[in-house]
Amino acid sequence: MSNYKHLLYDYLLSIGTSEAVAKYLNMFALLFVLILIVFIVDFIIRKLIRGAFTQFANKTKTNFDDLLISNKVPRNVAHIIPLLIAIEFIPIVLYDFEYSENIVEKGLLVFAIILTLWIVRSLLNTLKDYLKTLPQLKDKPIDSYIQVFMIFAWLGGFMSAIAIITGIPFVKFATGLGAISAVIILVFKDTILGFVASIQVSINDMVRIGDWITFEKYGADGDVVEINLATVKVQNFDNTITTIPTYALISDSFKNWRGMSNSGGRRIKRALYIKQDGVKYLTDEEIDKLKKIQLITSYIEVRQSDIKAYNTDNNANKELLLNGRNLTNLGIFRKYIDSYLNHHSAINKDMMIMVRQLAPTTQGIPLEIYAFSSDKRWANYEYIMADIFDHLIAALPYFDLEIFELPNNSSFNLQKSI
Repeated sequence: MSNYKHLLYDYLLSIGTSEAVAKYLNMFALLFVLILIVFIVDFIIRKLIRGAFTQFANKTKTNFDDLLISNKVPRNVAHIIPLLIAIEFIPIVLYDFEYSENIVEKGLLVFAIILTLWIVRSLLNTLKDYLKTLPQLKDKPIDSYIQVFMIFAWLGGFMSAIAIITGIPFVKFATGLGAISAVIILVFKDTILGFVASIQVSINDMVRIGDWITFEKYGADGDVVEINLATVKVQNFDNTITTIPTYALISDSFKNWRGMSNSGGRRIKRALYIKQDGVKYLTDEEIDKLKKIQLITSYIEVRQSDIKAYNTDNNANKELLLNGRNLTNLGIFRKYIDSYLNHHSAINKDMMIMVRQLAPTTQGIPLEIYAFSSDKRWANYEYIMADIFDHLIAALPYFDLEIFELPNNSSFNLQKSI
């Protein structure tokens, strides 16, 4: 072995080169040869491993091996043998430079730690990508767990590197970190909070990737596209991205629309405000006119028959409409809305359909429609709701009713002209 260490050195001395120059030239020559060998071996092994992985991936049905290649696992693994060669032969190259040999060996050991972390990260990224392809796991915050593991891995690697550089045994170095644990907790406060939050979010199934959430505090209204250790990314409906701290999901209130998405319909809850002075009792002539509306013909006939029987039995004086029981235009219109919704093809008949009259306000009498559209897609939902209210607003005059509107300039100008 000593012959290899001083192969060029002895020759240089024999031709009259000084001892110091001979040592440096010998070292540089051996270093050049070692670097050349390392690069050649690394290139060959990388090609062999990648080729073997590619052939194996083409023969298998699973995409796990394809993900190994895309996450550079073979390339990182290929660096192991060249690194071992460098560690083994660096004492030969730096035989006459003991101090430099110690530094370079420590550097190579530190690089070995970094390479190990690269391989672990590549494997974990491959595992993460593979698990996301599974239907039962694709909406889980897998990124959070991968990041937590990598944080501890990098922390362990950093401690190992410091222990190698300083020459302090790893156990003693790790024990000494206990004294500064409070500082570590302070530095990694957000990481710890995010880790705890991501576990709670996953266990309680509060948010999944793909969920539509509304978080007013952070201006988020869109689909969750990523859940990791520190943040949750929401792609809003205007295609902007809102980043929310993960721990905010358990400390603040937000709305998750998953229940609506998984249900049979999307809720329609909107009111028409009817002018109060348009509400009236209906005369027989007005009732006969409304019987022509097919959706409520049978209802009016049945109700008219029942009311006449009641008034006859109770000797109601119908010279005044107030006496006895009567039909009102608002009541008939309310029934018309109910029949219209029950016959509408876009309304889910298996879910609640209700038309209710709310307490009168200064803007009129609210007549609220409460139903569920079968189509939950946003654009289609808005179209269905608009179609329903377009029809109802246009139908109001047939019942001698009007929508309440605040007066405007044209209203005042009309009054002046009169």
